[in-house]
Amino acid sequence: MQFRDQVDFVRQHVKKNRMRIFTTILATTMGCAFLIVLASIAFGLQGSIKKEILTDSAVTKIEVYNSDEKGIDKKAIKEIPNVQALGETTQITTAINPNVKFDNRSGFGDVKFNNFEEQQKAKIKLSKGTYPTKENEVVVGYNLGQNLLTKKEEQSIKEEKNEEGTSKKGYQHSLLGKTISLSFTPENGDKHTKVRQYKVVGIGEKPSKEWAMDTSIQLSDTMKPKILKDYNAIVDKAMKEKDFYYVNYSVYATDIEAVKGVLKELKAMNLQVYSVTEQLDQLNVFFLALKVGLIFVGTIAVLIASIGIFNTMTMAVTERTREIGVMKAIGAGPKLIQRLFVMESAYIGILGTVIAIIISYIISFLANFALPKILDAVMPDSGIEKAGIQFSTIPWELVVIASLISIGVAIMSGWRPARKATKVDVIQALRQE
Repeated sequence: MQFRDQVDFVRQHVKKNRMRIFTTILATTMGCAFLIVLASIAFGLQGSIKKEILTDSAVTKIEVYNSDEKGIDKKAIKEIPNVQALGETTQITTAINPNVKFDNRSGFGDVKFNNFEEQQKAKIKLSKGTYPTKENEVVVGYNLGQNLLTKKEEQSIKEEKNEEGTSKKGYQHSLLGKTISLSFTPENGDKHTKVRQYKVVGIGEKPSKEWAMDTSIQLSDTMKPKILKDYNAIVDKAMKEKDFYYVNYSVYATDIEAVKGVLKELKAMNLQVYSVTEQLDQLNVFFLALKVGLIFVGTIAVLIASIGIFNTMTMAVTERTREIGVMKAIGAGPKLIQRLFVMESAYIGILGTVIAIIISYIISFLANFALPKILDAVMPDSGIEKAGIQFSTIPWELVVIASLISIGVAIMSGWRPARKATKVDVIQALRQE
């Protein structure tokens, strides 16, 4: 019997018992769909969290910490293979109050001293403009203008402090090309340092999150000694200069593949490091365990559905005892008979799996479409809908795994009844009516 004839033989017997086969396929579909949808939750949440992490931090950025007062060996770090740049940012502490003025507006900002050459090597992007080439040029944060208020706006904010839906305040236009004034005042002091003028030549990138605010003012690191000298002239001499600022170091690898090698070298130098790639590795381990657990739970549902396949095939063998006897009498071997019944159980598994995959994609789409809207309606301030969270994702790997499990279980369920069919005695089978 050719393979095509074998397929036709299976189809004929499926048509004879449509209702029984339909209910068996339905059970297989439900079990396989449950497996896929359940595991898709882990894939969806992992993708959303991974996306969230990668939008917050540069993938090739490694933050370096060192409690040693001697500091870090910058030269040695730059000599590490695949290190593209070493960023050194000096952050002014809250002990110094920066005063920013522009036209009739005033406010505050987070003052930082940076090496702009290293930032360009690290390929840190700006939303507008270019990096400074002179001491009197600065890069400001995307939201600095919103902190610059007129006296009227300041008064208005005080009056609207406890009210919702207040109007926009601050400078709403771009500061690119504008000149701002900057001075510093000691905490709880009434004196201020020399007022210096700076031209805004660059605007930082827009924060990835709507609630985040970038009000930084980035000055060239060559201005650091001058600013500190101005400040030291008006503060208590007993205060130490290091109390006015702290330094952050960031190492940038050439690409994401080089990050692990650079991390290893930095740790060998007894430096404490943090990289988003390490966080992602921990995240991947957690979600791998979660995926395995969910697939295991889903497999139990498929195994329960396999009981229906076993019963269906066992009944099929019992009902077709005479037919099996006739096939043996005309020369059909045990292997052919076994193959026909295994093909029938495989047919149930394949059809149920295909339908399950289609249903799973529909459920996944509806979940991603409806759940954010429902949760946003229940919790209006959560911002879940705007965050673009994927509650369910079905990658091709999951489809392959679920298909192999579902079809494999279906075939195994039909194996035992198929073996039983090969042991039917020809003479007894032909005697049956």
